Amino acid sequence: MIKRFYLIHGWGGSQETAWFIWLRKELEKNGFEVHSPDMPDTTNPKIEKWVGCLKNEVGKVDENTYFVGHSMGCQTIIRYLETLDENEKIGGAVFVAGWFNLTDATWDEEYTKEIADPWITTPIDFGKVKGRTKNFVAIQSDDDPYVDISDADIFKEKLNAKIIIEKNKGHFTEQDGVLELPIVLEELLKF
Repeated sequence: MIKRFYLIHGWGGSQETAWFIWLRKELEKNGFEVHSPDMPDTTNPKIEKWVGCLKNEVGKVDENTYFVGHSMGCQTIIRYLETLDENEKIGGAVFVAGWFNLTDATWDEEYTKEIADPWITTPIDFGKVKGRTKNFVAIQSDDDPYVDISDADIFKEKLNAKIIIEKNKGHFTEQDGVLELPIVLEELLKF
């Protein structure tokens, strides 16, 4: 059965994120099916809309279904996995610049706090999420202005995720000079 990969961008992002374009091409070269939907209302993301969009995009999951998220895309994947039935399993997920809390640098305007607050305060049943796969990887940068490095500990503690700390990658955006992200491809191919 063919392996399916879903690349979920972050808040204000799109499927045209530079390293997503690169990763999509690399995965397709390996014969994999790749989906990278534009999430709805990306400047004002809502949990229900983003999780619903992902659910519609994916359909039925199996152990040949894999996810890669960036920033809020990681939250979306986690919350999506939480909705799956106990017998539904996936192959794995890689979280890049994923977060459960945000640094003070995020709050440049009042609306950012209003948007992020539900994502931060709505509880997650990590036991359910953890039951969907044994393959979680969280990749953080040591200089991310929005995500404190301590969030890596939450991924480790709550999901038993493998933690990878990259140096000087910021929030893994084009503005940070991240046009390719080979570590993500390496980890996916290990799954």
